Amino acid sequence: MSLNQIERAQGLRVRSSQDLAAGLFMILLAGIAFVMSYELPMGTLRQLGPGMLPKSFAAICAALGALLVISSLRFHGEKLSGWSWRGVFFVLGAACVFALCIRGFDLGPIHVPQLGLAVAGPLVILISGLAADDLKPKELVIFAVVMSTACALLFKYALSLPIPLAPWLLGI
Repeated sequence: MSLNQIERAQGLRVRSSQDLAAGLFMILLAGIAFVMSYELPMGTLRQLGPGMLPKSFAAICAALGALLVISSLRFHGEKLSGWSWRGVFFVLGAACVFALCIRGFDLGPIHVPQLGLAVAGPLVILISGLAADDLKPKELVIFAVVMSTACALLFKYALSLPIPLAPWLLGI
């Protein structure tokens, strides 16, 4: 019996559980995006509506997820394994800290003033940098300063967006 006959006899079975899980997750994500953008009008190709982009991305994401599911049944790949929650915790935590610090917030007796991009920028880079296994503090600090400066120049001055830089110090 040849290898092709053996594979055909085994039928459809999962050969790459990691690709199957990724494909199903992409299809689920596309479904959520489509449901959330359901009420937005699509418009036409000549006059795009606000629902065209999210629904198009949802359809593309679902199609790519379906391709991953199909390939998981056809090609051998890696098994689904656990992952480190450290990265998820620090990256999502950094995004939340950025959102709270850029404009400030009040939560009961806790009051955090607007810190602006001068503080929130380096803070998000330093916190998300803690997710790396090969953390080099000196390089991370240099990267945080350079990227925050580049973001301030780009968003505040080149694009003229109303993002506060350092309202607590400079009033801008």
